Amino acid sequence: MRVLLSTYGSRGDVEPLGGLVVRLRESGAEVLVSAPPDEEFAELLTGVGARVVPFGRSARALTTATPPPSSVDLPRRAAELVAAQFETVIEAAARCDAVVATGVLSVAAGARSIAEKLGIPSVSVTFQQLTLPSPLRRPLAYPGRPLPPEASDNRVLWDLDAQNIDALFGEALNTNRAAIGLPPVAGVRDYVIGDRPWLATDPVLDPWQGAPDLDVVQTGAWILPDQRPLSDELLAFLEAGEPPVYVGFGSMPMNGAADVAQLAVDAVRAQGRRVVVARGWAGLNLTDRPDDGRSNDGPGDRFRDCLFVGEVNQQALFGRVAAVVHHGGAGTTTTAARAGAPQVVVPQAADQPYWAARVADLGIGAAHAGPTPTFESLSAALRTALAPETRVRAKAVAGAVLTDGARVAAELLLESIGREMHAQVQP
Repeated sequence: MRVLLSTYGSRGDVEPLGGLVVRLRESGAEVLVSAPPDEEFAELLTGVGARVVPFGRSARALTTATPPPSSVDLPRRAAELVAAQFETVIEAAARCDAVVATGVLSVAAGARSIAEKLGIPSVSVTFQQLTLPSPLRRPLAYPGRPLPPEASDNRVLWDLDAQNIDALFGEALNTNRAAIGLPPVAGVRDYVIGDRPWLATDPVLDPWQGAPDLDVVQTGAWILPDQRPLSDELLAFLEAGEPPVYVGFGSMPMNGAADVAQLAVDAVRAQGRRVVVARGWAGLNLTDRPDDGRSNDGPGDRFRDCLFVGEVNQQALFGRVAAVVHHGGAGTTTTAARAGAPQVVVPQAADQPYWAARVADLGIGAAHAGPTPTFESLSAALRTALAPETRVRAKAVAGAVLTDGARVAAELLLESIGREMHAQVQP
């Protein structure tokens, strides 16, 4: 059995697929993953035994580009991605038995189209429920296409969402579909979602609240076990004092990254805490260097109460910190929740305000109001996260978070492939 997993985006769009790869391979399946060509993603996926089919431009380069791409670039970028996908991935997927489509919407549409062209089943997966239509909430707005703030009927807004998606991505998708002999798609969003989409999130952190006529399968979060050891330097820092606060914003570019890092370190220090800062794609660093009077125990990256790190095993680290300050990506939110670490979420875009609100609603941390912290606002959020009652609640929620979402998904996928194969051999 051979399966293609397709994605495009940041690490949060790629790493969960690694968890599914592990479970599928345990069942004897061969797995291909089409993903951005970034080296860090290739290392992650080949490390768990997947064959990687890279396509398109570097996701990291696009995300951190200065100036950032404007809304008028979206249709062109979508067309380029789907064209690169069709050029590279169709041949690799020729002997596959099923396709799992996720990542940015245009690429998910391309993956579904590849499955359609090859005549094999496919399933659409999302790592947050905000792209699935629901009368209970507003859709996410696309750059350059704000939703009318005065509109109160969510059904009307979801209709507008479908129109916006067609305007942004319809021509890009259908031009490329025509090139491989497929008919045009009338509604891109509904084509991507399909009849039975999967929601790969934890039901405690992200209970499904949607339309009763949408048959959503919530598998639980897909978690890739991380076996990497923490560095000797990080272990020494952890053991040298009380648990520090972790600060990291993942793949977010973070305008004014040096100022953000300095502000965060100052706010943590004001709480009497040490701090570990993950540089991330923004390249966080301090603006106050060793000549500010603090001791420097390393090559410009380690101070007496502050350590800057690169890529790190969050699963191992978050269980040893006093709190986690982050951007609110689904993966980081879930990892911190599993570890029982109180959280401060400083949301930057997309689904991140939703995850911030979920953290606050669950009582496992604080949701920062808006993407730009000040010393005062971040200090207030830290006080909430570092309160003893928040840690008690975080530990309680950690015990309820499921850990087998990837196994559930692998079993569902292999069962569906088996049924499809059985149906094909029936007289």
